[in-house]
Amino acid sequence: MKKKTGFTLAEILITLAIIGIVAAITLPSLLVNVNEKAWDAQKKALHARLAQAIGQMNTLGGYGTYTEDAEGTATADTAAESFILDALSKVYKINNVCGPDKLSSCGIPSKITTLDAVSEINFPTKMKELNANLLNGLHVTGEDGDVADTKAAAFETVNGESIAVFYNPLCSSDTTANHYAQNKMCVNFVYDLNGEEGPNQVGKDVGFITAFYNKSPVVVAPIPYNTDYTSTVKQYTETSGQIDAPTACKTMGEDLRLPDRDELASLFVNAPLINLGESTSVYWSGSVISLGTSGIAWAQNFNTGGRGRTYRSLTRYVRCLRR
Repeated sequence: MKKKTGFTLAEILITLAIIGIVAAITLPSLLVNVNEKAWDAQKKALHARLAQAIGQMNTLGGYGTYTEDAEGTATADTAAESFILDALSKVYKINNVCGPDKLSSCGIPSKITTLDAVSEINFPTKMKELNANLLNGLHVTGEDGDVADTKAAAFETVNGESIAVFYNPLCSSDTTANHYAQNKMCVNFVYDLNGEEGPNQVGKDVGFITAFYNKSPVVVAPIPYNTDYTSTVKQYTETSGQIDAPTACKTMGEDLRLPDRDELASLFVNAPLINLGESTSVYWSGSVISLGTSGIAWAQNFNTGGRGRTYRSLTRYVRCLRR
């Protein structure tokens, strides 16, 4: 007779326990990766839809009414809500529109976590709360006008995204002489892909899309890396082995790259959401104007909002984008 063999109950229980421990360790990270890939795909699709819609508009400026008294307090403000109702809804399918002070009715969370996961902040409800440097008075005024401290409105998409709209009816085109990002910014969308459902964190389910220039608009949707490069660098160097700005991004990750000048301007507009830029910080873009030893590229000042043509041999900060 042959002896029958098998696992004992104790052995089975130990094996199941080991499987459970391994699953508990690996499943959360797997779920995070799955969620992030799904969010990335949804972000790209949202960007494509909004860019297509805005491209169908003749102009982005001038919608609604915004007036201030002598003290600078708004006495009338229908700008963002009018932009949604009178412009965007004509070219983009919208489920629900929520005026100022009613953002939560469109699924906008009351608080969000910044990109670096360090701070939980109140969701901005007006232009100055989005970024006080948008209205710091250091940009060129006159023909281009100031940036209006308009209140945000919101809408919900047919795909379930909740989107707050920060609108500057005074925005200018790209043909005017000054190069200040705040005057070029017409519309900034801060979205939450799943409404008030968590994690409500920038870089995950929360992000932003910015439309620049009153005519011939450019719509960008940068997804920034969560930290700067470790030091300031030149935009370009001829010295062998020396790190320049494009190389700095590659050393941080093969899927990272420098933002172009409009993507970098979008980071300025939304800087408080990603804890980016000290008062004197100037960042390199990847938009190169000329090559050679005296080459010039665009850089963005995160205090004044100015974006300038800068010698590539100067040192500046670097914040990379995910591809």
